Amino acid sequence: MNSTRSRSTLLLAGFLAALGIGVGVGATSVALLSDEDGDAVVSEITVTDSEPTASSERLSIGAIYRNSVTGVVEIAAAGGGTFGGRQQAQGSGFVLDEEGHIVTNEHVVSGASTITVRFSDGSTRSAELVGTDRSTDLALIKVDAPASFLEPLRLGDSDEVAVGDGVVAMGSPFGLEGTITSGIVSALHRQIEAPNGFTITGTIQTDAAVNHGNSGGPLLDDQGRVIGVNAQIESESGGSDGVGFAIPSNTVRSVVTQLVETGEVEHAYLGVTLVELPEGVALSEVRDGGPADDAGLRGATGQRTENGRSVPTGGDVVVEFDGQEITTTAQLQTAVSARRPGDTVTITVLRGGDRESVEVTLGEQPGNPRG
Repeated sequence: MNSTRSRSTLLLAGFLAALGIGVGVGATSVALLSDEDGDAVVSEITVTDSEPTASSERLSIGAIYRNSVTGVVEIAAAGGGTFGGRQQAQGSGFVLDEEGHIVTNEHVVSGASTITVRFSDGSTRSAELVGTDRSTDLALIKVDAPASFLEPLRLGDSDEVAVGDGVVAMGSPFGLEGTITSGIVSALHRQIEAPNGFTITGTIQTDAAVNHGNSGGPLLDDQGRVIGVNAQIESESGGSDGVGFAIPSNTVRSVVTQLVETGEVEHAYLGVTLVELPEGVALSEVRDGGPADDAGLRGATGQRTENGRSVPTGGDVVVEFDGQEITTTAQLQTAVSARRPGDTVTITVLRGGDRESVEVTLGEQPGNPRG
Protein backbone atom coordinates (compact mmCIF):
# COMPACT_ATOMS: atom_id res chain seq x y z
CA MET A 1 0.00 0.00 0.00
CA ASN A 2 1.07 3.62 -0.46
CA SER A 3 3.42 4.51 2.40
CA THR A 4 1.85 7.96 2.79
CA ARG A 5 -1.58 6.53 3.50
CA SER A 6 -2.42 6.50 7.23
CA ARG A 7 -5.52 4.33 6.99
CA SER A 8 -5.88 0.73 5.93
CA THR A 9 -8.84 -0.89 4.26
CA LEU A 10 -9.04 -4.38 5.69
CA LEU A 11 -10.82 -7.58 4.96
CA LEU A 12 -12.69 -8.66 8.07
CA ALA A 13 -11.86 -12.36 8.21
CA GLY A 14 -9.78 -13.24 11.26
CA PHE A 15 -7.43 -16.05 12.10
CA LEU A 16 -8.33 -18.74 14.58
CA ALA A 17 -7.06 -18.02 18.08
CA ALA A 18 -4.43 -20.74 17.93
CA LEU A 19 -2.75 -18.87 15.09
CA GLY A 20 -3.28 -15.33 16.41
CA ILE A 21 -5.63 -12.64 15.19
CA GLY A 22 -4.09 -9.81 13.20
CA VAL A 23 -5.66 -6.57 14.35
CA GLY A 24 -2.92 -3.98 13.96
CA VAL A 25 -1.99 -1.83 11.03
CA GLY A 26 0.84 -4.26 10.39
CA ALA A 27 -1.59 -7.07 9.66
CA THR A 28 -0.86 -6.77 5.95
CA SER A 29 -1.95 -10.32 5.32
CA VAL A 30 -5.54 -9.08 5.42
CA ALA A 31 -4.99 -5.66 3.87
CA LEU A 32 -6.65 -4.98 0.55
CA LEU A 33 -4.87 -3.78 -2.53
CA SER A 34 -4.92 -0.07 -3.30
CA ASP A 35 -5.01 1.94 -6.47
CA GLU A 36 -2.05 3.96 -7.68
CA ASP A 37 -2.90 6.85 -5.36
CA GLY A 38 -3.19 4.57 -2.35
CA ASP A 39 -6.97 4.93 -2.10
CA ALA A 40 -9.14 1.87 -1.62
CA VAL A 41 -11.13 1.12 -4.69
CA VAL A 42 -13.63 0.80 -2.10
CA SER A 43 -31.24 -14.58 -12.67
CA GLU A 44 -32.38 -14.34 -8.94
CA ILE A 45 -32.70 -16.93 -6.19
CA THR A 46 -36.23 -17.45 -4.98
CA VAL A 47 -36.50 -16.24 -1.41
CA THR A 48 -40.17 -16.42 -0.62
CA ASP A 49 -40.02 -14.32 2.53
CA SER A 50 -37.87 -11.56 1.05
CA GLU A 51 -39.38 -8.14 1.73
CA PRO A 52 -38.59 -4.48 1.08
CA THR A 53 -37.15 -2.72 4.09
CA ALA A 54 -39.80 -0.03 4.30
CA SER A 55 -42.27 -0.83 7.09
CA SER A 56 -43.61 0.85 10.21
CA GLU A 57 -42.79 -2.07 12.53
CA ARG A 58 -39.38 -1.68 14.16
CA LEU A 59 -37.91 -4.26 16.48
CA SER A 60 -35.71 -3.67 19.48
CA ILE A 61 -32.10 -4.75 19.23
CA GLY A 62 -32.86 -7.52 21.70
CA ALA A 63 -35.75 -8.77 19.59
CA ILE A 64 -33.62 -8.74 16.45
CA TYR A 65 -30.99 -10.76 18.28
CA ARG A 66 -33.47 -13.33 19.57
CA ASN A 67 -35.09 -13.70 16.15
CA SER A 68 -31.82 -13.97 14.22
CA VAL A 69 -29.14 -15.55 16.39
CA THR A 70 -29.96 -19.14 15.40
CA GLY A 71 -29.50 -18.22 11.74
CA VAL A 72 -26.03 -16.70 12.21
CA VAL A 73 -23.05 -19.06 12.15
CA GLU A 74 -19.31 -19.05 12.74
CA ILE A 75 -17.15 -20.44 9.94
CA ALA A 76 -13.69 -21.99 10.23
CA ALA A 77 -11.85 -22.58 6.96
CA ALA A 78 -8.69 -24.66 7.00
CA GLY A 79 -6.07 -25.53 4.42
CA GLY A 80 -6.07 -22.28 2.45
CA GLY A 81 -3.02 -20.15 1.86
CA THR A 82 -4.81 -16.86 1.28
CA PHE A 83 -3.89 -15.15 4.54
CA GLY A 84 -0.16 -14.59 4.29
CA GLY A 85 0.55 -18.31 4.21
CA ARG A 86 -1.50 -19.04 7.34
CA GLN A 87 -3.56 -22.16 7.10
CA GLN A 88 -6.76 -21.32 8.99
CA ALA A 89 -9.24 -18.45 8.81
CA GLN A 90 -12.32 -17.63 10.85
CA GLY A 91 -15.36 -15.67 9.77
CA SER A 92 -19.13 -15.56 9.94
CA GLY A 93 -22.11 -16.37 7.77
CA PHE A 94 -25.87 -16.77 7.81
CA VAL A 95 -28.36 -19.45 6.81
CA LEU A 96 -30.08 -18.60 3.54
CA ASP A 97 -32.63 -21.39 3.17
CA GLU A 98 -33.84 -24.71 4.56
CA GLU A 99 -31.73 -26.59 2.02
CA GLY A 100 -28.65 -25.71 4.07
CA HIS A 101 -27.17 -22.93 1.94
CA ILE A 102 -25.08 -20.45 3.93
CA VAL A 103 -23.76 -17.11 2.68
CA THR A 104 -20.32 -15.81 3.64
CA ASN A 105 -17.42 -13.87 2.12
CA GLU A 106 -15.17 -15.34 -0.55
CA HIS A 107 -12.09 -14.27 1.38
CA VAL A 108 -13.22 -16.36 4.37
CA VAL A 109 -13.21 -19.67 2.48
CA SER A 110 -10.79 -18.96 -0.36
CA GLY A 111 -8.53 -21.93 -0.99
CA ALA A 112 -9.87 -23.89 1.98
CA SER A 113 -9.76 -27.68 1.89
CA THR A 114 -12.16 -28.06 4.82
CA ILE A 115 -14.94 -25.76 6.03
CA THR A 116 -16.62 -26.16 9.42
CA VAL A 117 -19.79 -24.36 10.48
CA ARG A 118 -20.56 -23.74 14.15
CA PHE A 119 -24.19 -23.00 15.04
CA SER A 120 -25.49 -20.94 17.95
CA ASP A 121 -26.16 -24.06 20.04
CA GLY A 122 -22.47 -25.01 19.83
CA SER A 123 -22.93 -27.87 17.37
CA THR A 124 -20.68 -28.07 14.32
CA ARG A 125 -21.17 -29.45 10.84
CA SER A 126 -18.91 -29.84 7.85
CA ALA A 127 -19.79 -27.73 4.83
CA GLU A 128 -19.12 -28.11 1.14
CA LEU A 129 -18.32 -25.20 -1.13
CA VAL A 130 -21.05 -24.50 -3.67
CA GLY A 131 -19.22 -21.64 -5.36
CA THR A 132 -17.48 -18.31 -4.91
CA ASP A 133 -17.38 -14.97 -6.68
CA ARG A 134 -14.17 -13.02 -6.15
CA SER A 135 -15.59 -10.00 -7.97
CA THR A 136 -18.19 -9.44 -5.23
CA ASP A 137 -16.35 -11.21 -2.38
CA LEU A 138 -19.27 -13.57 -1.87
CA ALA A 139 -19.35 -17.33 -1.34
CA LEU A 140 -22.04 -19.93 -0.91
CA ILE A 141 -21.48 -23.05 1.17
CA LYS A 142 -23.89 -25.84 2.13
CA VAL A 143 -24.36 -28.05 5.18
CA ASP A 144 -26.21 -31.34 5.36
CA ALA A 145 -28.83 -30.76 8.03
CA PRO A 146 -32.57 -31.31 8.45
CA ALA A 147 -34.76 -28.33 7.63
CA SER A 148 -36.00 -28.26 11.23
CA PHE A 149 -32.43 -27.52 12.34
CA LEU A 150 -32.01 -24.52 10.04
CA GLU A 151 -33.35 -21.03 10.69
CA PRO A 152 -32.98 -18.95 7.51
CA LEU A 153 -32.69 -15.19 7.76
CA ARG A 154 -34.83 -13.04 5.50
CA LEU A 155 -33.26 -10.99 2.72
CA GLY A 156 -34.42 -7.40 2.55
CA ASP A 157 -34.37 -5.02 -0.41
CA SER A 158 -31.13 -3.05 -0.19
CA ASP A 159 -32.41 -0.56 -2.77
CA GLU A 160 -34.87 0.67 -0.13
CA VAL A 161 -32.18 1.37 2.48
CA ALA A 162 -31.70 5.02 3.45
CA VAL A 163 -28.93 6.90 5.20
CA GLY A 164 -29.74 7.10 8.90
CA ASP A 165 -31.63 3.78 9.05
CA GLY A 166 -30.89 1.76 12.16
CA VAL A 167 -28.89 -1.43 11.60
CA VAL A 168 -27.22 -4.21 13.58
CA ALA A 169 -24.26 -6.39 12.67
CA MET A 170 -24.06 -9.99 13.85
CA GLY A 171 -21.23 -12.48 13.73
CA SER A 172 -18.15 -13.79 15.50
CA PRO A 173 -15.57 -11.00 15.80
CA PHE A 174 -12.29 -12.45 17.09
CA GLY A 175 -14.10 -15.79 17.41
CA LEU A 176 -16.62 -14.40 19.92
CA GLU A 177 -19.71 -16.07 18.49
CA GLY A 178 -23.17 -14.59 18.88
CA THR A 179 -21.99 -10.98 18.99
CA ILE A 180 -24.33 -8.14 18.02
CA THR A 181 -23.49 -4.46 17.57
CA SER A 182 -25.73 -1.58 16.55
CA GLY A 183 -25.47 1.64 14.57
CA ILE A 184 -26.88 3.35 11.52
CA VAL A 185 -26.42 3.39 7.77
CA SER A 186 -23.73 6.06 7.49
CA ALA A 187 -23.63 6.30 3.68
CA LEU A 188 -24.70 4.48 0.54
CA HIS A 189 -23.20 3.70 -2.88
CA ARG A 190 -19.67 3.32 -1.58
CA GLN A 191 -17.05 1.51 -3.67
CA ILE A 192 -14.70 -1.07 -2.20
CA GLU A 193 -12.13 -3.31 -3.79
CA ALA A 194 -12.86 -6.99 -4.34
CA PRO A 195 -10.25 -9.68 -3.63
CA ASN A 196 -9.43 -9.85 -7.36
CA GLY A 197 -8.89 -6.11 -7.68
CA PHE A 198 -12.18 -5.22 -9.36
CA THR A 199 -14.55 -2.69 -7.80
CA ILE A 200 -17.62 -3.68 -5.78
CA THR A 201 -20.18 -0.92 -6.28
CA GLY A 202 -23.18 0.13 -4.22
CA THR A 203 -21.89 -1.03 -0.84
CA ILE A 204 -23.45 0.12 2.43
CA GLN A 205 -21.34 2.07 4.91
CA THR A 206 -22.19 1.65 8.60
CA ASP A 207 -20.87 2.75 11.98
CA ALA A 208 -22.04 -0.49 13.62
CA ALA A 209 -18.85 -2.00 15.05
CA VAL A 210 -17.42 -4.76 12.88
CA ASN A 211 -14.04 -6.40 13.36
CA HIS A 212 -11.95 -9.31 12.13
CA GLY A 213 -14.17 -12.37 12.21
CA ASN A 214 -17.33 -10.45 11.26
CA SER A 215 -16.59 -11.23 7.59
CA GLY A 216 -19.58 -12.84 5.95
CA GLY A 217 -21.95 -12.06 8.79
CA PRO A 218 -25.22 -10.22 8.19
CA LEU A 219 -26.00 -6.53 8.47
CA LEU A 220 -29.68 -6.38 9.42
CA ASP A 221 -32.23 -3.60 9.32
CA ASP A 222 -34.49 -2.65 12.22
CA GLN A 223 -36.91 -5.44 11.30
CA GLY A 224 -34.25 -8.13 11.33
CA ARG A 225 -33.90 -8.49 7.56
CA VAL A 226 -30.49 -8.92 5.94
CA ILE A 227 -29.63 -5.83 3.92
CA GLY A 228 -25.93 -6.59 3.52
CA VAL A 229 -22.98 -8.90 4.13
CA ASN A 230 -20.24 -7.35 6.28
CA ALA A 231 -16.96 -7.46 4.37
CA GLN A 232 -14.47 -4.68 5.12
CA ILE A 233 -13.48 -1.90 7.48
CA GLU A 234 -11.63 1.35 6.95
CA SER A 235 -9.28 1.67 9.89
CA GLU A 236 -6.23 3.49 11.21
CA SER A 237 -5.77 1.01 14.06
CA GLY A 238 -6.70 -2.22 12.29
CA GLY A 239 -9.79 -2.48 14.50
CA SER A 240 -13.23 -0.94 14.23
CA ASP A 241 -13.00 2.83 13.83
CA GLY A 242 -16.66 3.23 12.99
CA VAL A 243 -16.41 2.73 9.22
CA GLY A 244 -17.53 -0.65 7.95
CA PHE A 245 -18.76 -1.75 4.53
CA ALA A 246 -21.37 -4.35 3.62
CA ILE A 247 -22.15 -5.89 0.24
CA PRO A 248 -25.83 -5.08 -0.49
CA SER A 249 -28.45 -7.82 -0.24
CA ASN A 250 -29.66 -7.33 -3.81
CA THR A 251 -26.14 -8.15 -5.01
CA VAL A 252 -26.21 -11.19 -2.73
CA ARG A 253 -29.53 -12.33 -4.18
CA SER A 254 -28.25 -12.12 -7.75
CA VAL A 255 -24.91 -13.79 -7.03
CA VAL A 256 -26.23 -16.72 -5.00
CA THR A 257 -28.82 -17.49 -7.67
CA GLN A 258 -26.05 -18.00 -10.20
CA LEU A 259 -23.94 -19.96 -7.73
CA VAL A 260 -26.83 -22.32 -7.01
CA GLU A 261 -27.53 -22.80 -10.72
CA THR A 262 -24.00 -23.15 -12.10
CA GLY A 263 -21.46 -22.69 -9.29
CA GLU A 264 -20.09 -19.66 -11.14
CA VAL A 265 -20.97 -16.00 -11.65
CA GLU A 266 -20.62 -14.04 -14.87
CA HIS A 267 -19.87 -10.30 -14.82
CA ALA A 268 -19.99 -7.94 -17.76
CA TYR A 269 -16.68 -6.31 -18.68
CA LEU A 270 -15.84 -3.12 -20.57
CA GLY A 271 -12.05 -3.19 -20.31
CA VAL A 272 -11.18 0.37 -19.31
CA THR A 273 -9.57 2.37 -16.52
CA LEU A 274 -11.61 5.37 -15.40
CA VAL A 275 -10.95 8.84 -14.05
CA GLU A 276 -13.76 11.14 -12.98
CA LEU A 277 -13.76 14.61 -14.55
CA PRO A 278 -16.22 17.52 -14.33
CA GLU A 279 -17.46 16.82 -17.85
CA GLY A 280 -17.84 13.05 -17.44
CA VAL A 281 -15.78 9.90 -16.94
CA ALA A 282 -12.50 9.84 -18.83
CA LEU A 283 -11.05 6.63 -20.24
CA SER A 284 -7.49 6.92 -19.00
CA GLU A 285 -6.74 3.46 -20.41
CA VAL A 286 -8.46 1.18 -22.90
CA ARG A 287 -7.12 -2.34 -22.45
CA ASP A 288 -5.80 -4.05 -25.56
CA GLY A 289 -8.17 -6.64 -26.97
CA GLY A 290 -10.99 -5.75 -24.59
CA PRO A 291 -14.57 -4.89 -25.57
CA ALA A 292 -13.94 -1.13 -25.49
CA ASP A 293 -10.83 -1.54 -27.65
CA ASP A 294 -12.69 -3.75 -30.12
CA ALA A 295 -15.44 -1.10 -30.41
CA GLY A 296 -12.95 1.69 -31.12
CA LEU A 297 -13.15 3.60 -27.83
CA ARG A 298 -10.00 5.62 -27.21
CA GLY A 299 -7.87 5.88 -24.10
CA ALA A 300 -5.85 8.90 -23.01
CA THR A 301 -2.79 9.91 -25.00
CA GLY A 302 -1.35 12.29 -22.43
CA GLN A 303 -1.95 13.93 -19.09
CA ARG A 304 -1.93 17.28 -17.39
CA THR A 305 -1.75 18.41 -13.78
CA GLU A 306 -4.87 20.07 -12.44
CA ASN A 307 -5.11 21.20 -8.81
CA GLY A 308 -2.25 18.89 -7.96
CA ARG A 309 -3.95 15.94 -9.64
CA SER A 310 -2.91 14.10 -12.77
CA VAL A 311 -5.71 14.28 -15.36
CA PRO A 312 -5.78 12.20 -18.57
CA THR A 313 -6.02 14.03 -21.88
CA GLY A 314 -6.64 13.08 -25.49
CA GLY A 315 -9.00 10.18 -24.85
CA ASP A 316 -12.75 9.64 -24.82
CA VAL A 317 -14.90 10.96 -21.98
CA VAL A 318 -18.06 8.92 -21.32
CA VAL A 319 -21.19 11.01 -20.81
CA GLU A 320 -23.98 8.45 -21.46
CA PHE A 321 -24.49 4.70 -21.20
CA ASP A 322 -27.53 3.43 -23.12
CA GLY A 323 -29.21 6.78 -22.66
CA GLN A 324 -28.36 7.11 -18.96
CA GLU A 325 -26.38 10.22 -18.11
CA ILE A 326 -22.96 9.36 -16.65
CA THR A 327 -21.22 11.84 -14.36
CA THR A 328 -19.32 9.54 -11.96
CA THR A 329 -17.22 6.40 -12.17
CA ALA A 330 -19.64 4.67 -9.80
CA GLN A 331 -22.52 5.29 -12.21
CA LEU A 332 -20.63 3.78 -15.12
CA GLN A 333 -19.41 0.79 -13.09
CA THR A 334 -22.91 0.14 -11.78
CA ALA A 335 -24.38 0.40 -15.29
CA VAL A 336 -21.91 -2.16 -16.62
CA SER A 337 -22.44 -4.45 -13.62
CA ALA A 338 -26.17 -4.52 -14.30
CA ARG A 339 -25.54 -6.09 -17.71
CA ARG A 340 -24.47 -9.55 -18.79
CA PRO A 341 -21.58 -10.62 -21.03
CA GLY A 342 -22.65 -10.45 -24.66
CA ASP A 343 -25.02 -7.51 -24.19
CA THR A 344 -24.61 -4.74 -26.74
CA VAL A 345 -24.83 -1.20 -25.34
CA THR A 346 -24.50 2.31 -26.73
CA ILE A 347 -21.87 4.49 -25.08
CA THR A 348 -21.84 8.21 -25.83
CA VAL A 349 -18.51 9.97 -25.46
CA LEU A 350 -16.97 13.39 -25.88
CA ARG A 351 -14.22 13.05 -28.49
CA GLY A 352 -12.32 16.16 -29.51
CA GLY A 353 -15.19 18.31 -28.29
CA ASP A 354 -17.85 16.41 -30.26
CA ARG A 355 -20.39 13.87 -29.01
CA GLU A 356 -20.14 10.45 -30.62
CA SER A 357 -22.05 7.24 -29.92
CA VAL A 358 -20.30 3.87 -30.07
CA GLU A 359 -21.86 0.40 -29.87
CA VAL A 360 -19.96 -1.93 -27.55
CA THR A 361 -20.54 -5.65 -27.00
CA LEU A 362 -19.62 -6.32 -23.39
CA GLY A 363 -17.26 -9.16 -22.61
CA GLU A 364 -16.87 -11.43 -19.59
CA GLN A 365 -14.84 -10.11 -16.70
CA PRO A 366 -11.48 -11.87 -16.42
CA GLY A 367 -10.46 -13.50 -13.16
CA ASN A 368 -7.93 -10.90 -12.05
CA PRO A 369 -7.39 -7.49 -13.65
CA ARG A 370 -3.95 -7.21 -12.06
CA GLY A 371 -2.69 -10.50 -13.44
